[in-house]
Amino acid sequence: MNNITHLDTTYLERCIATLEKAYSLLQKSKQEEIDYDLYRSACVKEYEIIIEQCGKLLRKALKPFLHSSQAVDKLYFKDIFRQCVLKSIIPLGLCEHFLEYRDNRNNTAHDYGVNFAEETLILLPRFIEDAKSLVECLKQLPNDT
Repeated sequence: MNNITHLDTTYLERCIATLEKAYSLLQKSKQEEIDYDLYRSACVKEYEIIIEQCGKLLRKALKPFLHSSQAVDKLYFKDIFRQCVLKSIIPLGLCEHFLEYRDNRNNTAHDYGVNFAEETLILLPRFIEDAKSLVECLKQLPNDT
């Protein structure tokens, strides 16, 4: 079994907590109020940050499993997730969800208007749970002794 250098999930967990708080406050706000726009923007930004952080941490988790660090560094975002399934770092369902989240982010990356934000908000409840699950998967990995 490959040992993995400790992966620090502190920042990712903080981002997830921030997203949860922003989403909670968004749900308590009225759409016509400026607070709604503020919390919606915070939710979208945290969504993007969390996706990127998950990819970065999974890239680090993969390094002991591939023949070189350079091989891991050359992987595209989606390939990182697919390789993590093959190496039993994350389950297939979680991978599929994150590929959907990435598609959502990429498909609407140039549409930073209301449509993008509203499409993203629909995904948030499941996304938050999936992000927490990914953190747990990373915490289950064996550490170097």
